[in-house]
Amino acid sequence: MSNALALAHVTQALALLIEDNLPPDIDIAVKVEPRKPPADPPAEPTITVFLYQVTPNTSQRNNDLPTRAPDGTLVRRPAAALDLHYLISAYGEEAELVGQRLIGSVVRTLHEIPVLPRDIIELAGQRPHLSGSDLAEAVQRVRFTPTVIDVDETSKLWGMLHQTPYTLSVVYQAVLVLIDGRGTPVPAKPVERPEVRVLPFGAPGAPSPGPVGEEPVVPSREPAEPAGTPAKAAAGAEAKAPAKTTRSRKSAQPARTGQPARTGQPARTGQPARAGKKAAAKSANAKPARPQQTAGTADSGEGTEN
Repeated sequence: MSNALALAHVTQALALLIEDNLPPDIDIAVKVEPRKPPADPPAEPTITVFLYQVTPNTSQRNNDLPTRAPDGTLVRRPAAALDLHYLISAYGEEAELVGQRLIGSVVRTLHEIPVLPRDIIELAGQRPHLSGSDLAEAVQRVRFTPTVIDVDETSKLWGMLHQTPYTLSVVYQAVLVLIDGRGTPVPAKPVERPEVRVLPFGAPGAPSPGPVGEEPVVPSREPAEPAGTPAKAAAGAEAKAPAKTTRSRKSAQPARTGQPARTGQPARTGQPARAGKKAAAKSANAKPARPQQTAGTADSGEGTEN
């Protein structure tokens, strides 16, 4: 955590880190300036450290919520989590490839020392314009990682620098810088009744371990009733009664229509079986059978006609 001077402090510390680690690779005098690339390229060897973009850190941007209680009191100091994006450019004699040598030294330094050292932070904090910065007391350390940008992004980046010629540069990202708010949170209420109990499983009053994935069963502190109490006997009788009623209902259910009734189960009351309905309908619609004439009756009729 740090105050609003953290951004400028990180930029100044990065310039000091690069300057202190130039030798022994670079044996010439080099100026390291925390500024944007100049419109007129300098003749002497120069490295510029330019903070061109500040973005919120995606992983820590909402970790400080909520910061206030429902009544509006501050319970937690808000902190802005930021990422800093730097453009590091090098200038020098092109015939001697000074710019490329300087960029090589910058890459080696930030790859070897990716975390900003505390002694460099304290040294940068001695500048008059950084008096009052508390970046050295921050718990979160600032780490530098290289950023890959293609030709289109490079063109857009240098296009923002009006009338500034392009030079060999590298882009680094500083993660993470936290800027604290200025409010003082209200202290939390003290614990009124501290009570910590540590009991092994199986001890009196300890929870019994249940199956895996279920919460342990915590026994009640109320005294247990004896097994033969009337209350428990009555509760057991009431619990068993619904089971018997359910069985009797199942046994009293009639058989389904069209299926033979099960043994011991009567048919439904008040509803005749479908087989009886069909038989009654056939008997009602049936025609009376003709009486059969015997052989003797036919002969007697023929004799009468004659």
